Amino acid sequence: MFYLDNLIPIPLYDQVEFSQIWGTNYTFSSKKKYFVEAASGKGKTTLQHILYGLRKDYSGKVQISINEAKSNLTDLTFLQWAQIRQSELAVVFQDLRLFVRLTANENLLLKNNLTNYKSKKEIFEMAKALGVDSLMEKKCGEMSYGQRQRIAIIRSLCQPFKFLIMDEPFSHLDTLNVKKCCNLINEECKKQNAGFLIASLEEKYFFDYDYEVKI
Repeated sequence: MFYLDNLIPIPLYDQVEFSQIWGTNYTFSSKKKYFVEAASGKGKTTLQHILYGLRKDYSGKVQISINEAKSNLTDLTFLQWAQIRQSELAVVFQDLRLFVRLTANENLLLKNNLTNYKSKKEIFEMAKALGVDSLMEKKCGEMSYGQRQRIAIIRSLCQPFKFLIMDEPFSHLDTLNVKKCCNLINEECKKQNAGFLIASLEEKYFFDYDYEVKI
């Protein structure tokens, strides 16, 4: 899905040493599972933001393949990005980006209403699987960070996608809840025949990866 050609973020230009991502040719396939490991400050979040079209401050080239047609990320219009984010790419941001004044249910429906991909029953079942079904009418700003993380994960699954990008999505969760989240993500990726990229400092969680790379 993504083709990286000598990609180097400008803020990291003088800091890149050995990397399997920066300054090389690398491909992320939409049906594969990737674990991306990097120390703090090496560009995990930057990579996510580049692939999701939020940053353009880099040298080199990044292309995305949609229906076998390749496009440079920097050439895509606002409307093209909107379509890609609704049907091709799902994301869990490290800072979550939930609307804190809205309830969990309102956050989830706001996302789901763009495509009507999930029924209300399916959304509730995902919330139940992650142990946050009792929080659906609670404002996200009144939740713990770990509770918000689980809502953000559910939100990312309330759409069709071919690739899911996650940046430290389980940082405030205990082992049991991490397992529940991994199971739900695996199930949804299997349903959609989709792959994912998860970036982490070093914790590999409970996934079977096709590729493990270091930034």
